[in-house]
Amino acid sequence: MRKIVVRSLAVLGVVAVPVVSALALQREQTAPADLDLIGGVIQLVQRAYVHPIPSDELTKDALKGMLNRLDPHSDYMDEKEFKDMQTDMSGQFGGLGMQITAQGGVPRIVSPIDGTPAARAKLEPGDLIIKVGAATTQGMSLRNVVDMLRGVPGTKVTITIMRGKDEPFDVTLTREIIKVASVKSEMKPDGVGYIRISQFGGDTADGFTAALAKLKSDAKNDGLKGLVIDLRNDPGGLLNAAVSVAGDLLDGGTVVSIRGRQADDQRVFSAPSKGDKLPGVPIVVLINGASASASEIVAGALQDRKRATVMGTTSFGKGSVQTVIPIKGHGAVRLTTALYYTPAGRSIQDEGIVPDVIEEAPKDQQISGGPLIRESALHGAIANPGKLSKSDATPAPTTPKIGEPTDDKTKSATSAPIKADLIGKPEDAQLNAALALVLKKDGAPK
Repeated sequence: MRKIVVRSLAVLGVVAVPVVSALALQREQTAPADLDLIGGVIQLVQRAYVHPIPSDELTKDALKGMLNRLDPHSDYMDEKEFKDMQTDMSGQFGGLGMQITAQGGVPRIVSPIDGTPAARAKLEPGDLIIKVGAATTQGMSLRNVVDMLRGVPGTKVTITIMRGKDEPFDVTLTREIIKVASVKSEMKPDGVGYIRISQFGGDTADGFTAALAKLKSDAKNDGLKGLVIDLRNDPGGLLNAAVSVAGDLLDGGTVVSIRGRQADDQRVFSAPSKGDKLPGVPIVVLINGASASASEIVAGALQDRKRATVMGTTSFGKGSVQTVIPIKGHGAVRLTTALYYTPAGRSIQDEGIVPDVIEEAPKDQQISGGPLIRESALHGAIANPGKLSKSDATPAPTTPKIGEPTDDKTKSATSAPIKADLIGKPEDAQLNAALALVLKKDGAPK
């Protein structure tokens, strides 16, 4: 049966929106003895376990166990979880406004979303949620944690946070409808445009195009002197949004390619032939350890194509593609089916994007929990497979990058990210360094 999906990439694994609604289960290569073993164990538990367990619960748990051990991003979703995922991807949902993942049996905040209760409460990437209300989260499934965090808008929930080596503390948050405006822009001094992308959602492509048009209009006769694209603390999102954003700054050529086992998992995504809406305008892209997935696609594409200088610290390293395959009447399987590669054929998986210019946030602007857990540290993470052959990697340089990478790329490459509430503010030291670099002012990295 042909699978048709719209792919996306996110550190949390919510990564594809299906168009079809059924899966023909294939058993040709599954040994009957294996199926008999699974069925026999389920029957044994039903017959002998101290408490009665419904067979559908055992089947769901068996599927989750099988898929969860493959890698950090594969999973089985029952029908409720599948519907919740589709709501998440719509860009509007009730909750607290933070991306979370599971590590070591405890949910960890990947990034609070700009302008949400979590961001206003100054929760930080890397914070552990050890309790929701009176319930400990140790060993709780990520979906159960999410269900507890969500609720009727206007109601409150208290969570207990563990941050680094500090004593745990409680934070009470008021739930609200989360409307994610993923793109924000403003004109900075000296005619430099600034665009902040907090995540790659359904509105990002149009929002980025509109932001470029507004910045050009605001620059008027003087013209835009440069652009800083801020992808720090951006956990990723939709692949087509990442391709569109990069395509707005490139004239043709590869943005990203995907390689997997199946024929429909071998794809190259390209920019429009005359797509660059800011020809000749110098660009700096800011990233850090909380920049993942779709963020890494954009940074890697503009870096390889020599369209921008990437600045900051090494990104998260999530370079795998998940396909969501619906099973009629039984939810869906989220399965890692491919890896993605930059135009030069680099796999970001497990390694991330290393900036051209290393620029740490000052110590007093870093989150207090220290460097984040990266993809390479997640249990079962897929190892980096190395570069594609030269025949498969065809970068097409456009505008030369400003600045040259003179830093030791291994030095300070994985330091703690900036506090979310400082991003884009006048005191944001990394942003100020990027603005100086894009203008080649005194004090810019040499």
